[in-house]
Amino acid sequence: MNNFIENTGMRVIPTLISLFALVWFLIPFAKGIINIGNCTGATISLIMLLISLFFSRFSDFVKRSWDTAAGKIVISSALALITVCILTAAIISVFMIREMNDLPKNDNVTLVVLGCQVKGTQPSNMLKSRLDTAYEYLSVHDSVNVVVSGGKGDDELISEAQCMKEYLLKKGIAPDRIFMEDKSVNTEENLKFSLELIEEHGLNNNITIVTDGFHQLRADIIAKRFDADANNISAPTKWYLLPTYWLREWFGNMYFMLSE
Repeated sequence: MNNFIENTGMRVIPTLISLFALVWFLIPFAKGIINIGNCTGATISLIMLLISLFFSRFSDFVKRSWDTAAGKIVISSALALITVCILTAAIISVFMIREMNDLPKNDNVTLVVLGCQVKGTQPSNMLKSRLDTAYEYLSVHDSVNVVVSGGKGDDELISEAQCMKEYLLKKGIAPDRIFMEDKSVNTEENLKFSLELIEEHGLNNNITIVTDGFHQLRADIIAKRFDADANNISAPTKWYLLPTYWLREWFGNMYFMLSE
């Protein structure tokens, strides 16, 4: 009886964890957010949930497969792949956390706020968070200028840069401190065009990037490609979006690291 209770308890815990993770990755789907992060996370969580629910059958299948040469190869290869993936994700996460906390040492900088979705003419929640974070810094450091970076998507009525400028103006930031880069369509162009604008206007070329924390490492990698050393101020991310975008950035960072 004690063994039964112990085994049942050991199965309940991973089942609940898997179910919780699955729901966490599914929440963004309800909000129309579908990307490699929540698709991968939901798939892995579902697999782990099924393994937990049917652990006895899964265990028997693995034992039978291990008795064959082909089974040993498949299981060993799968374990090796899983181990490599976990180690890679852990290493990338360490670097992501480090960049999240790479704050500017002084106010001798130009802020670059990276764009995000605009809904009609209003900033999305994620973009609003970035703008509020930028405003907090700009309101304290009144000698700092800011580049708002982001073009106009097909589903947006105005460019992300225009939306950001109007938001900061309403918050009380002087117009002569705000410079718009409104042609970019991705992070790489955000930084490339922003750095060109900074040079064109003779702004301070020590940049501090304002974006979500999960995004900072990839932005820093891209900035280095343009010979720019950047510090970072990270905007908070909604709790229900964090695992989706954090996992997505694992893929994004691996791509950029491998393509260097």
